[in-house]
Amino acid sequence: MFKGSFVALITPFKDGQVDEEAFRNFVEWQITEGTDGLVPVGTTGESPTLSHEEHMRVVELCIEVAGGRVPVIAGAGSNSTEEAIMLSKHAKKAGADAALVVTPYYNKPTQEGLYRHYDAIQSAADIPIIIYNIPARSIVDMSVDTMARLSKLPNIVGVKDATSDLNRPMLTTPACGPDFCQLSGEDGTAIPFNAGGGQGCISVTGNIAPKLCSEMQAAWFAGDVARAMELQDVLMPVHSAMFCETSPGPVKYATELLGLCSADARLPICEIADSSKEQVKTALKNAGILS
Repeated sequence: MFKGSFVALITPFKDGQVDEEAFRNFVEWQITEGTDGLVPVGTTGESPTLSHEEHMRVVELCIEVAGGRVPVIAGAGSNSTEEAIMLSKHAKKAGADAALVVTPYYNKPTQEGLYRHYDAIQSAADIPIIIYNIPARSIVDMSVDTMARLSKLPNIVGVKDATSDLNRPMLTTPACGPDFCQLSGEDGTAIPFNAGGGQGCISVTGNIAPKLCSEMQAAWFAGDVARAMELQDVLMPVHSAMFCETSPGPVKYATELLGLCSADARLPICEIADSSKEQVKTALKNAGILS
């Protein structure tokens, strides 16, 4: 269903408000540069500090600008099941192709709680659901067995896997079947994840290197492993720089360097340190992204 380079979009701000003009331009640029799909209002889009109204507006803007040219997977997760249902219903109404729903953070549910959370959402919202499994941020890790149970439900169609465990795609495919979509949630593991059975990556680096990221994925799926590995080598220092501090601080600074939008973020995300700025600049220059 979903394949290639999807970008976990930043949300630009100006004077403390969502910069709608910058966001529109940014989405258009992503499509022009070859991005295969768009993921608004995930963690990279600072969903935790957007109001519900802002969240829904950003989803609507993304879908409007995309105009059906590429799929849109709308962030719709919450540690409140009712809130996740509300956001997923809105994603459906707005015309999103799927909703990305993170495992409930802070609550620390059991595996049975995780199953019931996603079952409730997929039943109520009637939109394809991509499970976002990111133990480093949510503290809970969905097991392969629970993923397999969920894969049997009609609207659970895939996973964004940010476990950094390269055994996962090889375990998930036989458990969930070949049609269950597996997307890496870690830029650095994108190609090894594909080698294990993945179909692409939901990328942070794609915000500032969309062409390189999409070319790398395209090369891999065209069977040009040498070119994919060459691009991976170019991009690895950029991936590291994008996480030299908590994301999306570094990537927003990078977008400002490229003249795409302001680096402004909402607290508790703040301006990155000078040493981190140098790391970001150096990585972008060495990759030919910044002149």
